[in-house]
Amino acid sequence: MIPQQVIHEIEAAELVARVEAYRRDDWRLVQICATTLDHYQMSYSFTLDQRFEHLRVKVALEQPALPSITGVYFGAFAYENEIHDLFGIRFDGLKLDYCGNFFKLQVNRPFASSMCVIKEGA
Repeated sequence: MIPQQVIHEIEAAELVARVEAYRRDDWRLVQICATTLDHYQMSYSFTLDQRFEHLRVKVALEQPALPSITGVYFGAFAYENEIHDLFGIRFDGLKLDYCGNFFKLQVNRPFASSMCVIKEGA
């Protein structure tokens, strides 16, 4: 059986409240990922029983920032630090902040580069 999957497109201001609702209902955080399009696209994935749900948030390429969800799912610190180092997205309120040193990279924010921008629908 293929699990049911739902994608919710939300605004950044809704993120923490939506994540708190998942936590209250015992959903497990599965992953957080970022993609560079003509904006940054963040996907937060959750599972409960045979269901998967995803929160998708658009973030501007200029001065990208989101609220951290580490106050709700502490383990998200690893995802958020990784995304900060690779994409340059700032997470406000991050509980364990490696300050850009989670990874030792030869190039700062390699996926924030304009070379990585893909136009949506291309």
